[in-house]
Amino acid sequence: MSRAMQCQGCLPWGRWARLPWCLAGTRGTRGVSVCAAAVPGGAGRNFLRRVLGTSSISLPRGCVRYQGDSQENSAQPSSSHHDQSQLRKVAFSGAIKKHQKSLSAWFSHQPNEERQFGPSFSLDAVHVDPVIRESSLEEILKPSPGLTIQNQLQQPSRKVISLHSLFDVDACGRQVKNVVLYGTVGTGKSTLIKKMVVDWCHGRLPRFQLVIPFSCEDLSHSHAHVSLRRLVTKKYQHLRDVVPVLEASNLSVLFILNGLERLNLDFRLAGTELCCDPNEPVPPSAIVVNLLRKYLLPEASIIVTTRPSAVRRIPGKYVGRYAEICGFSDTNLQKLYFQMRLSQPGCSGEESQERRSAEQENLVEMLSRNLERHNQITAACFLPSYCWLVCTTLHFLYFTRTVPPSQTLTGIYTSFLRLNFSGEVLDSSDPTHISMMKYVAKTVGKLAYEGVMSRKTCFSEEDLRQCFEVEMKTESELNLLEVFRSDVFRFFLSPCVQPGKEHTFVFTIPAMQEYLAALYVVLGEKKTLVQRVGKELSEVLGKVSEDVAVVVNIISKVLPLRFLPVLFNLLKIFPRYFSRVGGKDRDTIAHTMAEELFKEEDYYNDDVLDQINSSILGVEGPMRHPDEAPDDEVFELFPIFMGGILSRRNRAILEQLGCSIKNLAAFEIAKAMKKTVIRKGRRGLPPSELMDYLFFLHEFQNERFTAEAILSLRAVNLSSVKMTPLKCSVLASVMSTTSHEVEELNLTSCNLDSGSLRTLFPVLLRCKALHLQLNSLGSDACKEIRDLLLHDKCAVSSLRLANNPVGEQGARYLAEALAGNRSVTQLSLLHTSLGDPGAEAIAQHLAQNQHLQELNLGYNSLTDAAALRVVEVAKRHETLDKVHLYFNDISEDGKRALDSLRMDRDGVRALVFLTAGTDVSDYWSHILNVVQRNLPFWDRERVRQHLALLLQDLESSRSQTANPWRKAKFLRVESEVKKMLGELQDGSL
Repeated sequence: MSRAMQCQGCLPWGRWARLPWCLAGTRGTRGVSVCAAAVPGGAGRNFLRRVLGTSSISLPRGCVRYQGDSQENSAQPSSSHHDQSQLRKVAFSGAIKKHQKSLSAWFSHQPNEERQFGPSFSLDAVHVDPVIRESSLEEILKPSPGLTIQNQLQQPSRKVISLHSLFDVDACGRQVKNVVLYGTVGTGKSTLIKKMVVDWCHGRLPRFQLVIPFSCEDLSHSHAHVSLRRLVTKKYQHLRDVVPVLEASNLSVLFILNGLERLNLDFRLAGTELCCDPNEPVPPSAIVVNLLRKYLLPEASIIVTTRPSAVRRIPGKYVGRYAEICGFSDTNLQKLYFQMRLSQPGCSGEESQERRSAEQENLVEMLSRNLERHNQITAACFLPSYCWLVCTTLHFLYFTRTVPPSQTLTGIYTSFLRLNFSGEVLDSSDPTHISMMKYVAKTVGKLAYEGVMSRKTCFSEEDLRQCFEVEMKTESELNLLEVFRSDVFRFFLSPCVQPGKEHTFVFTIPAMQEYLAALYVVLGEKKTLVQRVGKELSEVLGKVSEDVAVVVNIISKVLPLRFLPVLFNLLKIFPRYFSRVGGKDRDTIAHTMAEELFKEEDYYNDDVLDQINSSILGVEGPMRHPDEAPDDEVFELFPIFMGGILSRRNRAILEQLGCSIKNLAAFEIAKAMKKTVIRKGRRGLPPSELMDYLFFLHEFQNERFTAEAILSLRAVNLSSVKMTPLKCSVLASVMSTTSHEVEELNLTSCNLDSGSLRTLFPVLLRCKALHLQLNSLGSDACKEIRDLLLHDKCAVSSLRLANNPVGEQGARYLAEALAGNRSVTQLSLLHTSLGDPGAEAIAQHLAQNQHLQELNLGYNSLTDAAALRVVEVAKRHETLDKVHLYFNDISEDGKRALDSLRMDRDGVRALVFLTAGTDVSDYWSHILNVVQRNLPFWDRERVRQHLALLLQDLESSRSQTANPWRKAKFLRVESEVKKMLGELQDGSL
C-alpha cells in the first residue's frame, strides 16, 4: 500500500489539507488522496490546483483522488474505498448514539423544583408546545401595539408554525438554514429547546443526523481562543471522531445556540475576521458569528434563541426565518397543560388511587371553569412559566402531607424566580452587568410596595412612569429601561381584564406583587435620600479612613501635629454613627412586618392559604355585578413573604440572583421582631388570623424564634378554619418546636378526618382540652383517637366529640380507650349516633376507668334499657358523678327509674329532663343552652318534638306540686321552652 494510503488510514480528514506538503519531495508516488473539506468553495479548488501543479483541474467539494502513472492503483480492488466508508459510517453511528444518550440524560435532568413531584414529571410526560408564530425583522423593529389582553391572546394575522417546520422552505422557496426564535422571559424558550433536543435523541427529529447544542451563557464566560473542533469535543467528547469530518461527511447538522443575548456579537469584518477553518482558534463569539455568516460549515443549520431586545444583534441578511414564541396564547393549551400536569401519577402523594383521582379531577375542573371565565389568571397563564407556578402552588396547597412541609410558599416563589432569572443579566452590553432580578427588585419592587401601602392593585401609565422614569438620569439607565420593557415587563405586569380598567396594569400573579414588595423592603431599597447619601458617604469614609490611618501615624512621628490624630478620630465617627442609624432600618422592617401581620381590619378575612386557593381556582357562586362596589384589597401575604425571604434557604437562592441579604441583617431583623411580632402575637387573635400567624412562623423557618412565639400561646383556637392537610402539617410543624402543654386546642368545625388526626397526633398528645366537634369524624378517626388516649404521654383531660358520626364501631374504639386511659375526666359524645349498642359498649368498659368525672351521651337515640345500664355502671364508678342523657328516647317509666337513682342516694347526677321529681332540675339552663348552641347542626323537626315533650313534662310536674315557689320556677322554665319553640317555628332560631 502506498504511503499516502497509509496516512489516510491514520490521519483525521481535517488534516488532509496539510498532506501534500509532506509528500511533495517523494519520488514515485503512485497516488495522492486530498480532502478539501476544510477549505470551502473556490478557495478549496484553487488550493488543490496549487498543490497538484495544474490549472485545468475541476474538483468537487469532497475528497479528490489524483491518479499517477503506476498500474498499482488501477489494480487495487474498487471495494476498498467502499469498505472504509462503511466502517466509517458504523463508527459515526456509534459515536452519535453515545452522544444522543449523553444529551438525553443531561436534558432530561430535572431541577430540584421538579423533583418534588416525583419521577413521573418528565419532559415527555407533561410538555405542551407553546404557540410559535412566524415573524419578520420589520415586525420586530416597528413599535409594538397597545399592550391589551386582546393583543396578547389573539393574533390571527400571523402564521402559526410548528417546531419541526422551522427549517422548511420560506415563502420564496429558499431553504432556511438560520432560524431566530425569540420571546420574552417566561414564554418557554429554554424548555422548548430542551424538548427539541430530547425529541432528536429519541428519533423524533429525523431531519437532522446530528444536533450540537451550546449555551451562550457558557460561551460568554470563555475568553480564551478555541477552535470549533476543540469547542465541540470539549463539550461533547463522544464526537471527537465525528467533528473532523463534519463538512466532508454530508451529515445534516443542527447547531443550537440558546440565550444569544448573553453574547456581544460584532458582524463587522473589522470586528470579527472571517474564519472558515474549524481547526483555527478564535474567540467563541467569532465562531458564532462565522457560523451565522455561513462562512464556517455553510451547510449546517442553526437555531438561535434570544430575548426580543437582542434580535437586532444579528443582521437580517443572515437570518432565514424569524419566529416568536407566544406562550399559551390559546386557553385550550393552558387547559391541556393543567390536565397533563395535575393528573400525573404520584402528584398527590401516598393517598388511595380512587381518592387521588377524584381530587385531581376536581382541581382540573375548577381550574378549567376559572379559565373559561377569562379572569386575570387567563392572562397570567399566557406564560408557560406561570402555568408551572400555578401547578406547583396547587400541589403545595392540596398534596402536602409531610411534617414539616417540604416546601414553603415563599420558597416556591423564590425558586420560580431562580428558574427564570438565574444567571440572567438585564443587558450584557451594559458595563454595570446588573442582574435582572436586582433590577426588578429595585424598580418593580418599588411599584409593588407603593401599591401595597396604598391598597392598590391596578396601576396607570402615570404610576408606571413615576416608578420607572422619574429617577432616570443617564443614557445607560434609559437603555436598561428599554431592554426591561421589551424583555421582562410582561413577565410581571399584564393588562387588567376588569371592565372599565382595560388601560391599567396589574401584576400577572397577584401574590407576586406582595412578594416583590416584601423583597423591596427586606433588601433595604426603601430608603430616604438622606439615608442613601449617608450610606454611600459612610462606605467612602470607611475605606478612606484605613489609608488615612497609615499616613497620620507616619506624620505624627515626624511633625508635632497633635491635632491630626484628633481629626482622624472625628473622621471615623461618621461610619460608626451611620451603622447605628442603619440599625434603625432593621427596627423599621420589623415594625412594618408586625403592623401588616396584625392589621385589625383584616382580622375576619379568610386565612391566606384560602385566599391563594380562591385566586387560582376562583370563587364558586354568582359573579359580581359590574356596578357592585368591589371589596377592599387585602395584602396579608406581604408580611408573611417578608418573614419567608429572611429564611436561610431563600436568602441563599436570592444571593444567586444578585439580591444579597447579609446574615447580620437577617439576625438583627429577627432580634427586632421579638419586640414587636411576638408581643402582638400574645393577644387573642381570631381563628383565621391565628392561622396566618402560624403560617408566618412556618415561612420564617427560624426554630428558636418560633419556639419563643409558641411558648406564649397557651390556647390555640382555630375553630371554623378549614384544616387542609397543608394547614395540619404547618400546625404540627410549628407546635413541634416546643414540648409545653397546651391548655386548649379548639378544632371545632375544621373538616378534620383520620389523616388530619394522624398528622396532628404529636400536638394532640399535649393538649389538656381538646375540641373536635362538628368534624364528620367516623370510626376510622375514632381508631386514631383510641391510639391517642392510650398513649402513655397523653395529657388530654377534656375531650369533646359532639356532632360527629361516631356510630357503634367508633363507640367500641372509644370504649377501649376509656378502659386504659388515665387522663380524661370529661368526655362529650353528644349527638354522635351511638344508639343502644354504642352505649352498651361504653358501659362495658366504663368500670375499668378510674378517672372519668363527666360523660355526655345526649341525643343518641338511647332507649330506657341502655340509659339505665349506663347509669347503673356510673353509680358504681369511683369518680363519675354526672351523666347527660337528655334528648334521648326515654319513656316516662324510664324517667322514673332514672329519677330513683338520685345523687343523694348513690352520688350520680343523671341529666335527663328539665325536671327532677316535683322540682325543676338544677341543670335546666345548661340543657337549653346546649340545645340552642347545637340547633344549626341538629334535625329541627326532631328537636321540636323533644322540646314539646319537655314542655309536657314541665306542665305535668307543675300540676303535681302545691309549692308556689316551685310553680313559679316551672312557669319560668316553661316560658323559655315556649319561646324556643316559637322561634323554631318561625325559623328565627
